[in-house]
Amino acid sequence: MNESPLTIREQLAHVASRFQEQRTGHPPSAVTVALGEDTLVVTLHDALTPAEKALAKNPEGAARVQEFHRQLFASSSDAFRQEIKRITGRDVREAAAEIEAMTGTVVHAFTTGTMVQVFQLYPGTNQDAGPQSNANDSVERADDDGLRVPPNVSGQQPYQPS
Repeated sequence: MNESPLTIREQLAHVASRFQEQRTGHPPSAVTVALGEDTLVVTLHDALTPAEKALAKNPEGAARVQEFHRQLFASSSDAFRQEIKRITGRDVREAAAEIEAMTGTVVHAFTTGTMVQVFQLYPGTNQDAGPQSNANDSVERADDDGLRVPPNVSGQQPYQPS
């Protein structure tokens, strides 16, 4: 059986998942990659350990978990930046991490100087289908666009850097 090579988004998702597991010992349940012209946003779903989730149940604990992950990201993002350059051919100008401690979601944003606003939506149906919908507005669903890549895709080996 002839396997197709991984897309850039899939490669980035595998690297992000592997780095998260190396840093915390806990792999995310899925990784979503959004790659624009000058922006890369990597969302690690269910990325917190059970202990971090328990700690995040109150505001003080959630703040501690957020700060821990920001510091962890700041101290370990150089290797991820190098992998992004290798995969995309582009340098990372800026990087930031945001953690939603209540849901266990970790978002990494890598930009070339652009302001990035990230909104994580609740699962549901597309509400723009009504009469005020603009034909230029489109919503791609993570379950059918190939961007939500589980950490270990069946039949494929996780990406290993050379």
